[in-house]
Order: sequence, then structure tokens, then C-alpha cells
Amino acid sequence: MGTSSELTGPNADLPTILAQSHFLILPQGQTSFATANGTGPFRLVEFQPGIRTIVRRNPNFWKPGKPYLEAIELIGIPDEMSRVNALLSGDVQIINAVNPRSAKRIRGEPGYDLLETRSGLYTNLIMRQDHQPTASPDFTAAIKYLLDRPLINRALFRNYGTIANDHPIPLFHPYYRDDLPQTSLDLDRAKWHVQRGGLFGMRLPMYAAPAAEGSVEIASVLQEYAARVGLKLAVNRMTSDGYWSTHWMKHPLSFGNTNPRPTADMIFSLFYKSDATWNETGWRNPRFDGLLLEARAEPDTARRKQLYGEMQGLVRDHCGNAIPVFMSVLDGYDRRVKGLYPVPLGGFMGYTFAEHVWWDA
Repeated sequence: MGTSSELTGPNADLPTILAQSHFLILPQGQTSFATANGTGPFRLVEFQPGIRTIVRRNPNFWKPGKPYLEAIELIGIPDEMSRVNALLSGDVQIINAVNPRSAKRIRGEPGYDLLETRSGLYTNLIMRQDHQPTASPDFTAAIKYLLDRPLINRALFRNYGTIANDHPIPLFHPYYRDDLPQTSLDLDRAKWHVQRGGLFGMRLPMYAAPAAEGSVEIASVLQEYAARVGLKLAVNRMTSDGYWSTHWMKHPLSFGNTNPRPTADMIFSLFYKSDATWNETGWRNPRFDGLLLEARAEPDTARRKQLYGEMQGLVRDHCGNAIPVFMSVLDGYDRRVKGLYPVPLGGFMGYTFAEHVWWDA
């Protein structure tokens, strides 16, 4: 290696972090990164951002026999319906970010199928803890009791999702706490919190956009249930363009959308630590911050699970964050593409499909 560095503190996740696709190795002494060619399975031939990328097989790839394909062309198709049409017309062989509403159409076509990857991807309602009334524990509790999670999963995501419990660790994660009671729709409890908090008749806008997948629909469902207990929530639908810079975290109520992360430490550090740049709710909990550092340094798996379990409880009970569902990632593909399997870091096998797939014409 050309350079070396030291960790600022112990981190039991270091091997996992270094195994991510972002940490692929470059040849020693390389100083130009214009072509991004390193030790991966393919070499870059052409790169037009947002339009197309063409790569060709690396004959010196260090894994014997891989990759199986000679070349791959990635094409930018922002519109989901256009991606599905391109797949079913044979113009492309695999697509990502399929909407659950398109699942039946793809699976109904001979020769095509869908790969479902259960993941930690979620859209969340952010209740800022530095604004009123969203900083009120009664407000956050009422909102969490107003979420009809099975309805959201069924109607919005066609059951291509997993019920969430207002913290970011999904049930298939090794550190998931399975003894934490599931928060569910309870209008009576929600109404009790609204009345106790002096919130009856409160009017408040929710900022949503298609950029936060499903947020507009989730907001509409929540608006309907909130009206039954005396909360008047208005859905402000914004355009996706500029949403993250203009509206995300900028209002008492807005929606976020968080991609899966490979470790519990990473998701907690990025979005829940008191001084994190992306601490969406502005939540500050010294006990949580202390547990985070302790868990990061703890090599014993059982003890780490215990620490992360307490953190899940703290987030669920005290953070101004409502997470109704973890969304599955859906890829559509031509059945002649072989070697695909789900990797919970995201679509396209956690974006590493190129190394593993082959074409069975």
C-alpha cells in the first residue's frame, strides 16, 4: 500500500467496512483516478454520466474464471415505466428500482422474473425535536400510533416490504431486537396523547415528494387517520427536484428516505448520533451516544447485540422518527441472466452483479 493511517478508536466493523464495493483496491502508486480502473472485474471503456457506461472484462482479474461476461453496458433510464418497457421489449436484460405496481406485469411475461431483496431501505416521517409541536413526546407518540403499517405495506408496496417499528434495524438483521413490542395502529391511544399534549385542533403541514419513495401516499394515509383524533395534517407535495436541499429536515414535519447500510453502527452513526450531520430529527440522547461508542468497540457478538438492542428501544421510544415499513428492493430481469441472488445492501446484488452473472442464451 502507498499510504497508511490509524483508526481514531476501536472499530469491530472494520473488516465489514473494507469489504464494501467502495473500497476496491487500486494498483500501488496509482495517482490518476480519471478512468477509475483498479483491480475489479471490468475496465472502463466509456463513461457518460447519466447516459451510459461501458465496461469490458479485465483479463487480469484476480479471481480465476471471473467475470463471465465479456462486456456490460449500463444505460440511464430515469423513468421507471420506461425501464420496465425496455426490459420487456428486450432492449435491456436487467433493470433496478422496479415499482411494486409493476411486479405483476413483469412476472406475467414469459421469460421474465423479479428478484426481491429484503433490505433496510425505508422512508421515514421526520419530527424535528427543535420545533414545536413535533418536539412534544405526546405528538411523536400519537403519530406512531396513527400509522397503519400493514395497510401501507399492502396498498403502497404490494406486500414487498417488512413491517418496521420506528427504528432502523430490520428483523432479518443479526442485531435485531426481537423482544421489543411492535407499535401498531391504535386510535384510542393516539387520541389520548393528542388530548394530554393539548394538541387537539393543531394544524401542521407535512412536506413530501416522490424523491422520498412512497412519502406522498404515506402522508395521505396519515392525514386521514390524524383527522379522526383531532390533528389537522396537510400534505404539501413538493417536486423531487431540489427536495433534499430545500425541504428535507428544514420543517417540523418532512419525509426522508434512507438506503441500506452494511452495519448497525453506520446507520446509527449517520442518522441518530447527536452531532451527526444527517441527524434528521435533531434528537440528542447522551445514553444513546455512549452505547454507540461502546458497541463499536465491542468484539463480543452477544454483547454487541445487547447494546444495539437497547439503542433500538431508545430510538423507538424517544426519537422523533416514524418508520412504518422497510421496503424490498426489486430488480426485473430476463431469465437468461443467471447467477442472480439477493444481497441486502441494495439492488443489482448490492451493485456487485457484474462479477457474478452470466448469460444463458
